[in-house]
Amino acid sequence: MNAMTIGTLAHVNGLATETLRHYERLGLIAPSQRSASNYRLYDQTAAQRLRFIRRAQALGFSLPEIRELLGLHANAGADMGAVKAIVQQRVAQIDARLDDLRQLKAGLEALVETCPGHGAAAACPILAALTREPGA
Repeated sequence: MNAMTIGTLAHVNGLATETLRHYERLGLIAPSQRSASNYRLYDQTAAQRLRFIRRAQALGFSLPEIRELLGLHANAGADMGAVKAIVQQRVAQIDARLDDLRQLKAGLEALVETCPGHGAAAACPILAALTREPGA
């Protein structure tokens, strides 16, 4: 792949150029060179890093976590245990979020059970529960 401008790299990956500039400011990607006109030029390494970033984001990793993963990826001597620890931490965060969602669902299901589903909204037990003072 030939060197690409930031606009081309962004277009090929379905991103805004400002997103790539943001990634560059964070140190996640870097241009490999500058053109005679001083345009940023990106090589295959930058394109690969961008794919890595996008896949990691799709898995829910934050940009600081992605920066750490990229650093480990770039260091051939890094211990894979560090990578595993980051992913395990992400799994634990997801488990905690799932627990929160299950509790939220149970609360909503309990509200649904209180409502007959017909009649005047003013008499709706769900609306009444939402307007009650905490602890009442």
